[in-house]
Amino acid sequence: MIEKINWSGTILSIQPRTNVWRYRVDNRTHSHTGYNIFLDGVANSIPLQYAVAISEKQQQSIAFRIGDEASGTGWTKKYPQWEYADYYRAGALKRIKPNTTPADERNAPPWTGDAPDMATYEWRGCRVLSKACWKGKCFKCKWAAMANVTIEYDWGVKQKWRFESFCYGPKSCKYYKRGADPMIPYKNDGSNPDSHGGFDEICTENRDWDE
Repeated sequence: MIEKINWSGTILSIQPRTNVWRYRVDNRTHSHTGYNIFLDGVANSIPLQYAVAISEKQQQSIAFRIGDEASGTGWTKKYPQWEYADYYRAGALKRIKPNTTPADERNAPPWTGDAPDMATYEWRGCRVLSKACWKGKCFKCKWAAMANVTIEYDWGVKQKWRFESFCYGPKSCKYYKRGADPMIPYKNDGSNPDSHGGFDEICTENRDWDE
């Protein structure tokens, strides 16, 4: 049962809200629908860390930054297997207390300045990122993402869902580790690896090593 909640907290990270569609080992497409903001705070008066999905328009209007104290409303997930964020359909967004420290990326990675627009993420493309990296050194980075993944398991009949971590950052990033190849299942064909990085090269072909 879904319910509307009130939340508030300090922003820990702002990442793109990415949806990935996979079909066997020769198809991987990405779409971008806004941002996931990760907070340490309370939701319906319960202390916890959580993620809230917001739209690109909302972020462009309020321009949240890491370290801001923020509040709003949201709805619990109707389909938890599809959506990584804990709360979506966010509303009543407010910046309670801004982070007044100027963004400084001279010591990046991680890159923690203003989150770019969706068109920038689309143009850059992304590479598979080790989940350990996403949870660790990369978590605050604006180029990191935990994507909602749909797998076409039996074409037109059955899909499966899971979450995978990706990186939109410079290919030269010293923190980047791809980790093990994601395994892509298909009916009556077992599971096969995601092209050993081949799709990463295709998805990021617009940029050079240091972009």
